[in-house]
Amino acid sequence: MLAAALAFIAGGALVGWVVWYNLAGDRAAAPRADVMAEAGADPAAPTPALTASPTPLADARKAEQAVERVAEQQGGLDQRLAAAEQRLTQLDLQAQAAAGNAARAESLLIAFATRRAVERGAELGYLADQLRLRFGDQWPNAVGTIIDFSRKPIRLDSLVARLEGLSPQLRESSEGPSWGAFKRELKQLFVFRRESTPSPQPERRMERARWALEQGRYQAAIDEVRGMPGAAKAEGWIADAERYKKAMDALEVIETAAVLDQRGLRDGAGNPVRQLSPLVRP
Repeated sequence: MLAAALAFIAGGALVGWVVWYNLAGDRAAAPRADVMAEAGADPAAPTPALTASPTPLADARKAEQAVERVAEQQGGLDQRLAAAEQRLTQLDLQAQAAAGNAARAESLLIAFATRRAVERGAELGYLADQLRLRFGDQWPNAVGTIIDFSRKPIRLDSLVARLEGLSPQLRESSEGPSWGAFKRELKQLFVFRRESTPSPQPERRMERARWALEQGRYQAAIDEVRGMPGAAKAEGWIADAERYKKAMDALEVIETAAVLDQRGLRDGAGNPVRQLSPLVRP
């Protein structure tokens, strides 16, 4: 009996010791887990591997690559700046060309308006100032001729009508009986000329003078009238026809200058037009 009691007591003591040992192990593990949680370390996480520190050669290579990238960026910026400057230059040239062509167009309109006023026998008004401003420096004689003619204008239809009125007087000579007149009449009894030569008869001359006047060949009309027997009676008409011809020639000068001139044309502000005419090839 005593042996059985001792064995029972020993078994109970062993069981109690095992229970106590397990409880003591759990309490010791809990503080260690709390400490690791506070330190931010995961007990299950693997330990990070150690990395090798960069070498000086690698640093130099990276620096060189950075410098190359900066140089490439700088080169691209320079190219963009050069392209922008070229574009601005082109725009400036286009603006100058547009301004020059506009000035030429305005000058040509002024010349055409002046011609219409002169042909109608009207006053020039503001056109005279524009002629002086745009054409006066390079073509003062032409401008002066037009302005002087406009102050005492003559119309083409007036010249034609006056020529018709002078026709009977132009066909008859104003000379009295003389030996010179007798010889001229004697020479005209028999006249030999080529078929293509204009007839010297007064009637034919009058027709040619009228036709030339209407076609704008003013000098030919004047020459025909001067060759007629009564030309002395048409001195006033000849003088007016010469004035009209000079005015038309002056208008031709400024119209040609507005289209083709490369030197003396000016714009409405008096500045020289440096843009070449589009009709002139450099």
